[in-house]
Amino acid sequence: MLKEFKDFIMTGNVIDLAVAVLLAGAAGLVVSGFVNDIMMPVVGYFTGGVDFSDMQIVLSEAIVAADGTVEKPASAIRYGAWINSIINLIIVGFVLFIIVKAYNKTKKPKEEAPAAPKGPSQEELLTQIRDLLKK
Repeated sequence: MLKEFKDFIMTGNVIDLAVAVLLAGAAGLVVSGFVNDIMMPVVGYFTGGVDFSDMQIVLSEAIVAADGTVEKPASAIRYGAWINSIINLIIVGFVLFIIVKAYNKTKKPKEEAPAAPKGPSQEELLTQIRDLLKK
């Protein structure tokens, strides 16, 4: 069983998948940085300085002790973080669309197989049969 597991793990597909997952994690950090540090300030600028990440509906306020420590954190619906996630998804989807579109342009177009030679039409076959029957 250990040998089968080793053979499975060492196949090209599993190694390729592992590399893809690691690269996706690294690319995720880059994309998050791009969206949070570059795109969101631009979006905030065009929406009048609104920072979506701060938007929330507070269900219950935080309870703070006399010494300033938080006894019970606030309970809130953070819909602004959800809006940021949606914007992030749209940006990532658009960038991936552009990358795939550029990749498809670089691929060599498939050559169409030559068309099979056309045989005689139905009328020509019937004409040949008629001529053979006359003989």
